[in-house]
Amino acid sequence: MFKISILKAENPFSIWGQVVGGPGEDIQTEQYDDLVNQMNLYYRNITRNPQLLKPASLGKGQMCVVFWWVNKSWCRAMIESVTDDSVFCQCLLVDHGETLVVPSDQIRVVMENFLQLPFKMKRFYLSGIKPTTLQVSVHEEKAEAMLDASEAESTAIYLYLTVSNIKICVNDDLVAKKFAYYTRESAHDSMLNEKDQCPVMWPSSILNQAVFVTPNKPVTQTQHPPGKCIENFLSRALRFDLKEFVLDLKLVASSVMSHTLDETGEINVLFKALFLIFHFRGQNIRLNKTVVFLIIVSGYRFLEYLNPEPLNPDPDSAADTVIPTRDPESTGILVHSALPIEPCSGLDDAPVTDSLRWVLQRKKCYTLSPADCYSWPVVARGFNTLLISQNADNPLSYLPSLLTHIQLNSIHASLTSSLGPVVVLVCPGWEKAQVLYDLLEESKITQSLHPLIILLGNGKDEAKDVQIPKNCLLLVTTPFSLVRLLSHHCFLFLRLCHLVLDETDQLFTLAPDQMSTILEHFQRVTSSKEQYFYPQQLIAVAKQWTSQMEGLLANHMPHPSIIVTVPEDAALYAGVQQVSTSSKISVLLEAIDLNPDIGQKTLIIVDSAQETEDVFEALSNKSAFCLKTHKGLTHLFDSVIEQWRKDIGPGSHVILVTTSDCLKALGIQDATCVIHYSFPSSPRLFGSRLFCMAENFRNLSEPNHTENSHHLARSVLLISEKNARHVIGILRYLGRTSTPLPPELLSFAKGISVAREEQKIDRPLCSYLKSLGVCRESSKCPNRHRLISQLDQSVLPASGVIEVVPLFIKTASVFYGRIVAREDSSFDTLASEMASYYTDQKPGVREVLEGRFYAVQDNEVFHRVKVLSVPDRGNRLFFSVLVLFIDVGMEKEVKSYQILQLPEQFHSLPAQAVEIIVCRVRPADAEIDWHPKVTQAICQKIQGLHHQARVVLSLGNTIFVDPMVRATQVPGMKTMIYEYNIHTEILNTGMGVSNPEHVNLLKDLYQMSVATMY
Repeated sequence: MFKISILKAENPFSIWGQVVGGPGEDIQTEQYDDLVNQMNLYYRNITRNPQLLKPASLGKGQMCVVFWWVNKSWCRAMIESVTDDSVFCQCLLVDHGETLVVPSDQIRVVMENFLQLPFKMKRFYLSGIKPTTLQVSVHEEKAEAMLDASEAESTAIYLYLTVSNIKICVNDDLVAKKFAYYTRESAHDSMLNEKDQCPVMWPSSILNQAVFVTPNKPVTQTQHPPGKCIENFLSRALRFDLKEFVLDLKLVASSVMSHTLDETGEINVLFKALFLIFHFRGQNIRLNKTVVFLIIVSGYRFLEYLNPEPLNPDPDSAADTVIPTRDPESTGILVHSALPIEPCSGLDDAPVTDSLRWVLQRKKCYTLSPADCYSWPVVARGFNTLLISQNADNPLSYLPSLLTHIQLNSIHASLTSSLGPVVVLVCPGWEKAQVLYDLLEESKITQSLHPLIILLGNGKDEAKDVQIPKNCLLLVTTPFSLVRLLSHHCFLFLRLCHLVLDETDQLFTLAPDQMSTILEHFQRVTSSKEQYFYPQQLIAVAKQWTSQMEGLLANHMPHPSIIVTVPEDAALYAGVQQVSTSSKISVLLEAIDLNPDIGQKTLIIVDSAQETEDVFEALSNKSAFCLKTHKGLTHLFDSVIEQWRKDIGPGSHVILVTTSDCLKALGIQDATCVIHYSFPSSPRLFGSRLFCMAENFRNLSEPNHTENSHHLARSVLLISEKNARHVIGILRYLGRTSTPLPPELLSFAKGISVAREEQKIDRPLCSYLKSLGVCRESSKCPNRHRLISQLDQSVLPASGVIEVVPLFIKTASVFYGRIVAREDSSFDTLASEMASYYTDQKPGVREVLEGRFYAVQDNEVFHRVKVLSVPDRGNRLFFSVLVLFIDVGMEKEVKSYQILQLPEQFHSLPAQAVEIIVCRVRPADAEIDWHPKVTQAICQKIQGLHHQARVVLSLGNTIFVDPMVRATQVPGMKTMIYEYNIHTEILNTGMGVSNPEHVNLLKDLYQMSVATMY
């Protein structure tokens, strides 16, 4: 037994209802409300081409979406029938149980994600009976039903109603009152005689009880008697007041559908009214009850067919301007180009050679991003290009199209008057340069371009000794290495045609002086007479906009193509004025000038419908011309946008208050000011809001962009304590502008930073902080940047000279090893005992457990290890386990069969490995990681050898030494010979520089932690 709420009873074989009172009903209601909001925003989207949403064909049983004027909402529907000429379709609203006759051109394709929720309404029929009449009238009821049988389209039930505290079975009651009779298959055949089955009318008295209305269905308005409605209907029809006539027809339809149609004269009046209407409009239509029924059900939609300019509740079907699907601004992409751009749609039509296409197709994980679709055609045509995109750190965002341009451009072959590369790719560091070079090797272009990677240190004659092969056309390097090459071999770069700045934002941040030198040389070469007829191209790709890029565009990139796919960075590029404040309504009202010298369009973005109404009321009280939209007003989108798009002159100020979820559907791009009344919850949302001013962005691709620029766009951000978790990100963003930051905001951000650091108590101390004295990305780094006495208190020596043996070389300045004490031979004893124990036996392990201690043999030596992680072995017999060699400090994967049991007597000695950091040295050229060849050189020199070191500080299991030297004693004498100093050896590689502030920074950090304790 279950309860249903009856929405509509067409006849005993078609009762529409909803199962109510089940578990999770409130959650389902929220889900359906959210579905309706999503559909309204999707199908009301002003920027979407309605022609693309129309189904290619229509057929019975097909799911679709139609607009229902009663609810002023888009609804899911199923097509029940299609007219022969396919002009009209009869559709069933599967969430409401209503039937509509809809013009075919107003039917929309239903998106797959809109079909995930089951249909809200279900069709039932009374089991075991047949009606004796076809004309019935039923009111909505709350009833109980017992499932009897279920079919594909409807469910057989025994329906029970409670009338005056008496439960009645409707199936039996209809038979008892001779409104129906039992079928022979019914289980209740014996209750009544089948001979008394005369046809009668079904009055409404049987269900004339209090109506139960579910929360999902709005309470219906008071119905007017059909006679009065039709009287008004006829009067206005004779005057031919079409607008009023349509409104009256709505009332007639709703009134007639809720009353019994009889021959008392009302139907005759309706016939006369319709005849007069069609006569005056010159329509020769024969009227019968079927035509009348269709007119009533379809309401004023039927008149749209008769009226050339109908009153259309569906904005998407209106003749709006069709926005091209490849329009960049409609997808949040800013494209400013001095030359027209034809974007590609995918890899198949991308401007790349077949060999490169094959390489990319083999990389199944790579698909063209929206940025690629615009940047590849531009780069392939040899244009100067600035690309700002989230995936700009991926070389594939420009490399395939660049290689295609170089390989297909035969003019490069004529550049024989000078030597050197034609293309130079500048990367911010050695790691990116290596990745790029490996990608070039994989691209199969070695035979034609002969790429070369050059990474130079600051050694005295290192750059001077470099030789570039004559057939090398493409060079990969870093800004520091390239400047060193130019200082000795500038004549080798006289045929440079293409300069690529990979991660341009990082290049200007880390090497501003070197970038100026490189750009000056490129400009000098490309402006020479010898290069006048040769291609000249500068490509700059970055993840974010920086102020230096404006000078790059103005001085070194004539006629550029600018592509920005990060909306918040598009606002920075456009010079949008940023204003931040910590108050709300008061500042909002003060910030709006109702009589501006230049026409203004201000967009105020709020969080909810209630905030929309509050702000709208406050502005209306100030006599401002204000518009409003939110999810509950999607049917007004057309009229709001029509008013918004009207031309405005000086002294005019149009204000629109809306919610974030309506922005995409409204398609606004011509706002002059955006006020963030509600704080944007993500950078992407913040950028999409700023993009509403795209038409007022400055265009740096225009030669005289300063003179031709629009008036300055403006963004006002209202900040409160509720936005604490976003303050750091906003501060980082505003720091990239010239916006003066409020002192209270800076103070608040500082407090947030301290609070975030306090939450990292379970994280290790930052490795860069220890090895360099500072962390470059402390705001993003997940590790700890302040000392905690409980975690960083050390039992290791804090000063004095000690002897150490580096065993595992992690980097050029960070090692793991043992402290050697002459009076303590406990570790040597342990090693000897373990070797003796495992000589006789090597007991294996049945089950390897994480966190347990075991033994592993490595090159005839047995080591104690701790298991860090064990993978899911599945059905595999052998698998790898990540372990830590606790006496060496090395993490390594070993095979499971290599792991041996470790007897308890070998557990007593603590782990011997300590971290050793050589102070006052860091990687050269603004790098933060050591080049592998430096680490390898140091490893070969010091691994396993005894060294003497002076300790300057100890934290936890780490000792900081300065200096650390290799000293050997002359046999038979007390004299010590110092072979080398590790600090000096690192500097001699040319890839390291002195870091004099290292120790002082560490000690300051230590003193700060001590002061905090007390």
